[in-house]
Amino acid sequence: MQGRCAEEKGLAMFKRRNVTFIVVVFVLFITYLHYSSLPQIYSFHNVYKEFYYIPIFLSALAFGLKGALLTYLSVFVFEIPFVVAGWTGGVASELSRLFHLGLQGLFAISAGYLSDRERTAREQAEKERDLARIGEVATAIVHDLKNPIITVLGFSRRIRDGKGNAGEAIDIVMDSALAMQKIVQGVLDFSRPLHLTLKQEDIGEVIAKACKFCEAKAGGEGVNLSIMLSDSPVYLEVDGSAMERALINLVSNAIEASGRGQTVTVGTVTGKATLTITITDQGSGMDRDTLENIFVPFYTRKKEGSGLGMPIAKKVVEAHKGILHIDSKLGAGTEVRIELPYKGSR
Repeated sequence: MQGRCAEEKGLAMFKRRNVTFIVVVFVLFITYLHYSSLPQIYSFHNVYKEFYYIPIFLSALAFGLKGALLTYLSVFVFEIPFVVAGWTGGVASELSRLFHLGLQGLFAISAGYLSDRERTAREQAEKERDLARIGEVATAIVHDLKNPIITVLGFSRRIRDGKGNAGEAIDIVMDSALAMQKIVQGVLDFSRPLHLTLKQEDIGEVIAKACKFCEAKAGGEGVNLSIMLSDSPVYLEVDGSAMERALINLVSNAIEASGRGQTVTVGTVTGKATLTITITDQGSGMDRDTLENIFVPFYTRKKEGSGLGMPIAKKVVEAHKGILHIDSKLGAGTEVRIELPYKGSR
């Protein structure tokens, strides 16, 4: 989250610098046209001064009222000497010039004010969305922790009162505590910055380790796990542990989505610039709403699960400068594709 905010701030600063450069060039160019043309060609100057509205408007959009007024003052300073130099004594003509300068100032104030108001409304809406999202996250965490806490309290009382099988009760309490630990660890892993330790690794070995971890789950669900890898090693600069965890999440999801007797296939496709890891299942697929929200933290349609597996997997893949694609149709299964560059992310 912190990394994304920093990236957004950097992008906004870059855009503002570009707008500043464009505004300065525009104002100087229009001023150059004013002073380089013959004063007698009055119709040209009428056209030139209309162009000043463009940098004023751009400044209002990028910087609000302050930016629009600053640009207008620059225009005013550049234009006044031209007005004075071309003073003819004609009241109507000179009043028209001064009126136009005043109109530009009014436009700067109006455009800047409206831009500030729109920006304030947008920021307020973003804050409200963030607060609503925090509320959803808190609700999801409380919901996931509620059942294990109830179980721990209930069986702890039974142990205290000497009821039932103490050994069985202790096992259930430990399982519930581990479930709570898993939820808390998932939240921490998602919220904190991801620090990778990159080194050249055979991606086939990383995939094989992840699939080995998922074999027991596949066997318990009656799902066939098929691994189709290249015979020769393919080395990528990756954090093996982080990538393995992302793959475990993705393969586990594919197994959970599959029915007994169906097959989950994990394979690789080598390209010119990227290696693609594919995870394909024959399950029921996902509807449009699920597919659109699959990477939203804490969003899940499963009875069990924190809804953080997919967001964490996406975070790991993108930290490796990779791309995570998901194609799914109801009744036609799901295909997950991870595209990783051959060159490292450093």
